[in-house]
Amino acid sequence: MEVIIQPDSEKASLLAAKIIKKTMMDKPNPVIGFATGNTPLLLYKILINMHQEQGLDFSRLIAFNLDEYVGLSPEHPASFHQYMWKNLFSQVNIRPENIHLPDGLSKDIPACCEKYEKEIRAAGGIDIQILGLGTDGHIGFNEPSSSLFSRTRIKTLTDQTRKDNALFFGGEENVPHHAITMGIGTILDARSCLLMAFGKKKARAVAMTVEGPITSMVPASALQLHPRAIILLDLDAASKLKHIDYYQWVYEHKPEWQKF
Repeated sequence: MEVIIQPDSEKASLLAAKIIKKTMMDKPNPVIGFATGNTPLLLYKILINMHQEQGLDFSRLIAFNLDEYVGLSPEHPASFHQYMWKNLFSQVNIRPENIHLPDGLSKDIPACCEKYEKEIRAAGGIDIQILGLGTDGHIGFNEPSSSLFSRTRIKTLTDQTRKDNALFFGGEENVPHHAITMGIGTILDARSCLLMAFGKKKARAVAMTVEGPITSMVPASALQLHPRAIILLDLDAASKLKHIDYYQWVYEHKPEWQKF
């Protein structure tokens, strides 16, 4: 696990974009797992600028989204389908046939989840999975107590997660109770994981993820088992880490060939 601490979310998002860009340029057909929510919004804006101003090519990119709400159509304004098209896909040259999102309207959710896993494998696996972090330590919609070996499946959302997402629905009463999400095992299969967390409200979850025990009660702590997990933070999100000085020293003294 590599912990990278930047002064603010803007610099952290720029570094994240450089990491994604390198993956896209190094692979003939890069496969990227995308996350939603507030945290990656600036990252996606930077990637759009890289496409428009630097010619970053999305035509070879294969995209898989972490999750989708059960019961929402792709046209619903709060669906993750709409989120991705609004905030990234519609502004770059990605091919629609290369975009994969769980089907929130599926009549057979277990079959839909199995199909999603097969599609990921058929694409050669995910090269880099972008992740946000819930205030309770969840990744995707893998809530506390999720199996660390879980695959894509339906999950019941906690009250805290529904409160955290109420803004997108005009009130907590409108937030769905279920979502389809990649499992923790699915996430750990990615060749690289890039978790981003910003702000003081994420500091406790960050500390549990990075320095706490590996436990299903903090699903993101499973990233400690990953051979290439990058934890990208601003100073506020890193404020409860006990070894913050060490993480900063390590990053500042990386050999040149390891730098982004």
